[in-house]
Amino acid sequence: MSNHHDHIAHDTHEHEGMDKKGIWKVFFILLALTGLEFLIALGFVHHWGILHKGTFLNIIYIALTLVKAYYIVAYFMHLKFEKSGFILSVCIVFVFIIYFIVLMLIEGGYLHDHFTHQPIFPHK
Repeated sequence: MSNHHDHIAHDTHEHEGMDKKGIWKVFFILLALTGLEFLIALGFVHHWGILHKGTFLNIIYIALTLVKAYYIVAYFMHLKFEKSGFILSVCIVFVFIIYFIVLMLIEGGYLHDHFTHQPIFPHK
């Protein structure tokens, strides 16, 4: 019987991270990341001209967006507090979705390159 109570106490201790203080902490982290994105976009790129549009800037935006997505999924969707098997199954599905998106983009690029050079309706 005490084993059952220990398990319940352990579960409630694990969920203590999402109190009001934890929610505000995650909120301010997301706010800071969003502010950094705006600073990069409006300040470094458009106003001061320190960074130029291109691959490096896209990598910065993608990295910041993935960090924000982690905080949203982990804390606000409570995935951080789930069992590891469920987290693993969600991550595997996410990896496959990304894989299929990349494949479609590659295939679409190939088709675009090969079909745009040939007229659809040739002149007679």
